[in-house]
Amino acid sequence: MPAFHAYGDGGCLVSVPAELAGMFCRGGGGVVVVQRQQRKRSFVAASAVAAAAAECVRASKKQQRQPPQPSLDALPDECLFEVLRRLPGGRERADSACVSRRWLALLASIRASELGQATAAAPPSLPDLNEEFVMEEDTDDSPVDPCVERVLEGKEATDVRLAAMAVVAGSRGGLEKLAVRGSHPTRGVTDQGLLAVARGSPNLCSLALWDVPLVTDSALAEIAAGCPLLERLDITSCPLITDKGLTAVAQGCPNLVSLTIEACSGVANEGLRAIGRCCSKLQAVSIKNCARVGDQGISSLVCSASASLAKIRLQGLNITDASLAVIGYYGKSVTDLTLARLAAVGERGFWVMANASGLQKLRCISVNSCPGITDLALASIAKFCSSLKQLCLKKSGHVSDAGLKAFAESAKLLENLQLEECNRVTLVGVLACLINCSQKFRTLSLVKCLGVKDICSAPAQLPVCKSLRFLTIKDCPGFTDASLAVVGMICPQLEQVDLSGLGEITDNGLLPLIGSSEGAFVKVDLSGCKNITDLAVSSLVKVHGKSVKQVSLEGCSKITDASLFSISENCTELAELDLSNCMVSDSGVASLASTSNFKLRVLSLFGCSNVTQRSVPFLGNMGKLEGLNIQFCNMIGNHNIASLEKQLWWCDILA
Repeated sequence: MPAFHAYGDGGCLVSVPAELAGMFCRGGGGVVVVQRQQRKRSFVAASAVAAAAAECVRASKKQQRQPPQPSLDALPDECLFEVLRRLPGGRERADSACVSRRWLALLASIRASELGQATAAAPPSLPDLNEEFVMEEDTDDSPVDPCVERVLEGKEATDVRLAAMAVVAGSRGGLEKLAVRGSHPTRGVTDQGLLAVARGSPNLCSLALWDVPLVTDSALAEIAAGCPLLERLDITSCPLITDKGLTAVAQGCPNLVSLTIEACSGVANEGLRAIGRCCSKLQAVSIKNCARVGDQGISSLVCSASASLAKIRLQGLNITDASLAVIGYYGKSVTDLTLARLAAVGERGFWVMANASGLQKLRCISVNSCPGITDLALASIAKFCSSLKQLCLKKSGHVSDAGLKAFAESAKLLENLQLEECNRVTLVGVLACLINCSQKFRTLSLVKCLGVKDICSAPAQLPVCKSLRFLTIKDCPGFTDASLAVVGMICPQLEQVDLSGLGEITDNGLLPLIGSSEGAFVKVDLSGCKNITDLAVSSLVKVHGKSVKQVSLEGCSKITDASLFSISENCTELAELDLSNCMVSDSGVASLASTSNFKLRVLSLFGCSNVTQRSVPFLGNMGKLEGLNIQFCNMIGNHNIASLEKQLWWCDILA
């Protein structure tokens, strides 16, 4: 155990080895020497510290006697504002905005009119030869697009970034189109950011604010005051914007032609009244999921803008039959009408809207989840809307075969019919519609219609619709081979066929459709048709190989390399091929790559477990590929993927 001896100088504990302990105990001479040396070192150190402290004091006094260096930061905001607004050009203002946030804020607060006056009043200066040389280097002979469009999304959406964009764009007349989608979670866009836009972009014509919860009516008031040329306004999920902000826009932006308001809990009827009263050029309006908007706001808006209003979309509002009656009477210019989730609107509302005879120009109507749309309402719409060309019904459980037949008999110009989740409609009604449809009928879509299934007995007279070009029968579980075989006889001129999600159809149903076709297939979607085999695909490409441009076989687990051999031999115009979760292998990929005149641009091998690293050289030789999906092809390996990315550097590869 080492011995510890305490010395008076500093009160330190010094560890002394056992063999040296006797030296300190025999006599005091050694101790005296050590003590003198320590005191000497302490005295020297103290002298050095005192000298350094004295030098610091002299330097501080000397610095205090010197006058402060001149700096623009010492100027108050008012003076610095006057300096910055007199900068001669946009490049100088952009460079100055990078100095500090204070300078950026002051530059952003300068109105475009003030910059113009300052530039005009500035005296001519001597030319800077260095500046001229730099400008000649940076000058591009290509024409500059006068439209300045910017988009801020997610975490990039902050006041600082928005102000910087406004200052930089100010040299070109300011922003003309601005979209803010989302906001930074802690430093999101507020009124200050939009204030910079309003003051620096007098030519702003389009503004979209999506999910910006900190923006209030003050920002809209500044936009209305500084951007009188605003034509399009889209406000989504902005809870602090109320009727006050919309009123300011209505008064300051008389050229407004498009208004979209969605999920804004503060917006009610007064704002829509002001829009209708002041914006005589309004052409399109979309109001969705605003609980405080009722009949008064919608009726006032439609009545005031009846001369120009062409597109109306209403969804999730507390309106009744009265609003639809006003639309039917005053909507003399309406061409597109979308009504969704209007629970308080009944059959009477749709009937009155049609019988008011004001929708003579209506070409397209879409109704989604409205209990008031019935057979009677549907027949009235077809009877009194003589220009109707497109009908889209979704989740309309009260529409049956009788209503569909009556509609087809009256809609003489119908070109497009889309039914989704209309479970009372059956194939009998669809066949009756095809019998009575117009000669311009081109598109039929049946999606998730549980009533569309095989019928026990076919009608005595099968219709032949030679005008039909686009057919979609998707996710209808009761639709099988028996019905599909009849489709080919009814629609001989099809160009696009979408049978995705029909898990019950087999080659026995698809082969007759292919054989009876008199036209040329351009797009074929068989996604989810798990019972389709190579026989049907080979027959398809042999008959339509010279015309087909897009084929989707996603989830067709019985498709093998034999289909790819046929595709590579017959498809000269194929541009997109989806083989996700198919049983193809390296041999099939090699056959695709071996075709010299192949025009394939997009290829998906998602989940093809039989595709290995041997396919990498073949994929690398497909020089026209622009998109490649090899996700969950686990046998390829990360190293080979990196090599493929270098070889196809221009291609968008998902791996």
